[in-house]
Amino acid sequence: QVTYLGKIPTTGMQFLSGCTEKPVIELWKKHTLAREDIYPANALLEIRPFQVWLHHLDLKGEATVHMDTFQVARIAYCTADHNISPNIFAWVYREINDDLSYQMDCHAVECESKLEAKKLAHAMMEAFKKTFHSMKSDGRIHRNNSSEEVSHEFESDDG
Repeated sequence: QVTYLGKIPTTGMQFLSGCTEKPVIELWKKHTLAREDIYPANALLEIRPFQVWLHHLDLKGEATVHMDTFQVARIAYCTADHNISPNIFAWVYREINDDLSYQMDCHAVECESKLEAKKLAHAMMEAFKKTFHSMKSDGRIHRNNSSEEVSHEFESDDG
């Protein structure tokens, strides 16, 4: 269970260590200004190969019908080590608009601990690997790189 801090558009096409710091700071400020920190976890984040599900919870902590789905193949970056709070896990997602243009959004969740945030980063890294391996074996991805070289592109930066 996590507290979903929200999403914010982010710019750039190269996602390297530290690229989520500024968006996470903005999301954290909005979260604390809204005094939402007095509420318990409001979501359940489930990371699987191909998809990440963010189940929204009601005030009783029960799952609602509202769920956000993220395709693993469209996640450009994730990290679990932020200066503002080590308990935050964030990912950059390529959202495709109706006109087929796209935007990059940074999503962030606050976990119960730094360890839980790191576990999510490692789970995301495994989901990347499984998704990429499956897409490559299905012929949906054609690369000349060895699988070891490609796996480095999908490593999460968890500090």
